[in-house]
Amino acid sequence: MNVKTAFLNGNLEEDVYMTQPEYFVDPKNANKVCKLQRSIYGLKQASRSWNKRFDEEVKKMNFIQSEKEPCVYKRFSGSVVVFLIMYVDCCP
Repeated sequence: MNVKTAFLNGNLEEDVYMTQPEYFVDPKNANKVCKLQRSIYGLKQASRSWNKRFDEEVKKMNFIQSEKEPCVYKRFSGSVVVFLIMYVDCCP
């Protein structure tokens, strides 16, 4: 599965502000800034916040993270073992 907007699903734990994006400036409030409610590409914490959220959600589905390889998760269901292997290409 290829998810092009993965980093947009990260939750921010701190307050992050940015200037209004070019071509989307509100003329009545041109001097104001935007407070981000979600992570976006380009933030230093974007990959970490997304990875933390991914880890939390996968563990809710009874996957267990490998101690030796943190990008590998496994789940046991009777005699069936399911492996989930995550790879993130940081360059769009």
